Amino acid sequence: MIGFAMQIAEGMAYLEEKHYIHRDLRTENILLTEMMSCKIADFGLSKLLKNKSYRLSHDAKVPIKWMAPEIFTDNIYTTKSDVWSFGILLMEIIAYGKEPFPDDDNTNYVKALIEGSHITPPAGCPDDLGNIMLQCWKQKSEERPTFNQLQDRLMACNPIVDTEEILSSA
Repeated sequence: MIGFAMQIAEGMAYLEEKHYIHRDLRTENILLTEMMSCKIADFGLSKLLKNKSYRLSHDAKVPIKWMAPEIFTDNIYTTKSDVWSFGILLMEIIAYGKEPFPDDDNTNYVKALIEGSHITPPAGCPDDLGNIMLQCWKQKSEERPTFNQLQDRLMACNPIVDTEEILSSA
């Protein structure tokens, strides 16, 4: 699973380098090839950043539970908003694709986020991966890592990418 996360972080680092924000990063938008390679898909909400941020239009349909707090408070997306979403995506990977926070409706979820409620990694999550999630969910967006930094941190979690193990058991 860390191998998948590393591939996604690599793809997002490329987008970050090219000044794009995805704005809809979640497992539903990750394609898996026959060779167990992850491909980021659904660029319908993506934007080229001409400045350092993008202001959200009020009529946009967006994935609420993957969105960073600054989107709700300031209507602003940055690459750090995608980093927040990546943390939620990691939670999805650990939970084998289950929707995050299934017991929370969108309104209560947003209210809790804005009030500073902290998200915690799921039960049974390895500590090193949980720490990466917590870094992605820093309230202040400028304190979140870049996708290049996330790649390094994921590599440190598991220097042997587990994709080969998955292929051999298929």
